[in-house]
Amino acid sequence: MAPVKITETVLRDGQQSLIATRMPISDMLPIAGAMDEVGYYAVEVWGGATFDSCLRFLNEDPWERLRLLRREFKNTKLHMLFRGQNILGYHHYADDVVEYFVQKSIANGIDIIRIFDALNDVRNLETAIKATRKEGGHVQPAISYTLGEPYTHEYFMNLAKTMQDMGADSICIKDMAGLLVPSEASSLVRDIKSVISVPLEIHTHCTSGVADISLVRAVEAGADIIDTAISPFGGGTSQPPTEAMVKAFEGSYYDTGLDMNKLIEIAEYFRPIRERCIESGLLNPKVMGVDINTLKYQVPGGMLSNLVSQLKDQKAEDKYYDVLNEVPRVRADMGMPPLVTPSSQIVGTQAVMNVLMGERYKIATAETKDLFAGNYGKTAMPFNEEARRKVLGDRQTITCRPADLIPAELDKYEQEIAEYKQQDEDVLSYALFPNVAIDFFKKRTGGDSGAAPALLNGKITASVSPV
Repeated sequence: MAPVKITETVLRDGQQSLIATRMPISDMLPIAGAMDEVGYYAVEVWGGATFDSCLRFLNEDPWERLRLLRREFKNTKLHMLFRGQNILGYHHYADDVVEYFVQKSIANGIDIIRIFDALNDVRNLETAIKATRKEGGHVQPAISYTLGEPYTHEYFMNLAKTMQDMGADSICIKDMAGLLVPSEASSLVRDIKSVISVPLEIHTHCTSGVADISLVRAVEAGADIIDTAISPFGGGTSQPPTEAMVKAFEGSYYDTGLDMNKLIEIAEYFRPIRERCIESGLLNPKVMGVDINTLKYQVPGGMLSNLVSQLKDQKAEDKYYDVLNEVPRVRADMGMPPLVTPSSQIVGTQAVMNVLMGERYKIATAETKDLFAGNYGKTAMPFNEEARRKVLGDRQTITCRPADLIPAELDKYEQEIAEYKQQDEDVLSYALFPNVAIDFFKKRTGGDSGAAPALLNGKITASVSPV
């Protein structure tokens, strides 16, 4: 037994989950010094949707954001979320781009890189893991936790062992949908800890209402680190509140030792920011409630809201339950992938199309075709052959690591942005989000400052559509 360590998520997943990643650097820097003194194991500051949001909505250079935060966090490890071969984008990139992105992330201040794959295909983690080790970073592969026929304890234990053999410094159970109930948290952690020797971190969301208890059970079963978000940006679709979890373990074998007075100071700083977001409409009160449909349908809360939005656009809200029933059928056809970016969007959108067309796979999205073609990697179960053939025809499914078929890309990107380039990292911004990056570079060249305020006279100045 040992004190449990805390990774604070307010600057990344906390604000991504509640306000669509719209918190600007100007709201982060004034409190960073106090956060650095708390005693956190790490603070998650980068990755996920932050990169896209900085360029697309906040008129910020994400690399400059990272450098500014690194300057303020002198004593605390900085943590980021990395989508394996997808990096921070939504499709696979060449190995040279992945390697360069890892190199520059660590050079600009990242200590810990959490690397996951939407299909749990470890081949899609290889390049990022090797690059992180080469650059001296902390490698944390993440298991995308989900439910379904193939996802037994043995499956997760084998995955954890493989990740450790690949060079993991720690491993994360990443429960992106809030599906990890307390009893399962306890037994799964115990089983995984029995086959690995590196620390185990737990990441979950409060969407289904059980995350706080699940974290307690996970720690009691041997989890070493947990992810939490300071209370103004905790709960709801975010992580359990930091102060509550610190209090839960206070005086026990697992006492975090964190400075509660500092945590209160941090919470008081973020509270008016939260209120601003509520008043402007950026923080929708709906995301703060418990959505028990998450457990009933095993679908992430964000995916449910996206389905509603798609049906509303098509004036077909009455088809909601038809789509919910179609989601597990499509998921089964596609080899039972975990429902996380981008697989959740692929499954959900195809389910909507199947229902609206009145015929399954009459029309298939490009992403559905790519998934059936193996371009995202290997799924936990075989595809439904009838569905695969209807979507692909005679086109074959690849069996190699998808990135093996992608030629080197960096030199091409360097040539394409030569006229805009002001720093080495610009080529990576362009590689991930070409059109958005070019728009940003043009604004930057025109003399716009890197960081624009997200709020003007209490109103949102950037679009609030979800990233």
